Amino acid sequence: MFYIVAIICVIGIAAGQILFKMTSSILQKTGSFFSIETLAYLLSALALYGITTIAWIWVLQKIDLGKAYPLMALAFILVPIGSFIFFNEKFAPQYFVGILFIMIGIILAVRS
Repeated sequence: MFYIVAIICVIGIAAGQILFKMTSSILQKTGSFFSIETLAYLLSALALYGITTIAWIWVLQKIDLGKAYPLMALAFILVPIGSFIFFNEKFAPQYFVGILFIMIGIILAVRS
């Protein structure tokens, strides 16, 4: 169960990164941090980061840092997927080879 919460934390961190990117796009459009639209995205990102940080601290009470932390590397997989979906960003084929190596590393680290 602790690993499930850890993975939820990683998903939350990745979603927060997408929200920060959305905030930057809105900020560029509005030109102000104080516009309602910019603040909505920014506060959503900060709230998500805050909640996932509290959950992460709980996870670290239950699991060794050395076992939990490799799961954070999943963000290197989730954020690009989100950037493709939400921002239509493109990636070179070698990028996916790198993602594959990250996935193998996560599996090896967590199973050790």
